[in-house]
Amino acid sequence: MHAIGVDIGGTKIAAGVVDEDGTILAKTRRDTQPDDAGSIDRAIAEVYAELREGYEIGAIGVAAAGFVAADRSGVLFAPNIAWRDYPLRDNVRALIGSDVPVVVENDANAAGWAEFRYGAAKDVEDMLLLTVGTGLGGAIVVNNRLVRGAWGVAAEVGHMRVVPGGHYCGCGHEGCWEQYSSGSALVRDAQAAVVAQPDRATRLLELAGGDAARLTGPDVTKAAQEGDPLAIDLLAELGRWIGEGSASVAALLDPALIVIGGGVGAAGDLLLAPARKAFAEQLSARGHRPEAAIVLAAMGNDAGIVGAADLARA
Repeated sequence: MHAIGVDIGGTKIAAGVVDEDGTILAKTRRDTQPDDAGSIDRAIAEVYAELREGYEIGAIGVAAAGFVAADRSGVLFAPNIAWRDYPLRDNVRALIGSDVPVVVENDANAAGWAEFRYGAAKDVEDMLLLTVGTGLGGAIVVNNRLVRGAWGVAAEVGHMRVVPGGHYCGCGHEGCWEQYSSGSALVRDAQAAVVAQPDRATRLLELAGGDAARLTGPDVTKAAQEGDPLAIDLLAELGRWIGEGSASVAALLDPALIVIGGGVGAAGDLLLAPARKAFAEQLSARGHRPEAAIVLAAMGNDAGIVGAADLARA
């Protein structure tokens, strides 16, 4: 059965028709307004109307950044989109005028499921996915099943508290893991380093056009790949936080594999090597237990589309 997967971003949605082998047969996209929830509903209806012209569609899966209701009908809360107890499924079905099933999934869960079914984790039964982007998302698979929790909001690993009294987080608390293991954390630390260590920050400042406030994560990655010592140190610090936090998760879940997705994955071993080192150093009972491998995600930007579509078929 073909299904449509929809991946909702801050200012756009991407959608595709996905077959049962996880192959995207057709893709499209629409611009949206994060402050206008209705624009997202309408965009989903539009992509459905476009994609169903060439394919028989049996389900629609929608990957959304936020706390998704346990019955997968809507979004309880989203930090960057105007969703509060929002009935996304019912709104979309009303617009498309069809009884085709619509299933809402957390975006990290959708990406994680794609990696588990078709990507880097297809050969294991227990997996942790970390999406390291603007924030830090997570997906957990245990014994071949996606872990959603009692109320649908499990695997929000980015909001585990790792530093009491630490950096303020958009969730309203302090010291959350995502404040140290995300692209935003990398940029914050890089901007601070430019000010505190100007003698080491020449290349970073060049890439930012002379304005530290314009520095981006890809700038740091580019400088590190060129061999810039400060950029390499910044990525190593990010990797250390990822590895140490993953060791704490491993103490609870014991995954066979930890998959790193998101934009910072472009740094490759500049990020993974320090993450693996920190993970090993903090892993309890090391030397007396198998250790999870840490690898990069394989599905790229299509993971949300593929995972949402596949979960909608279940």
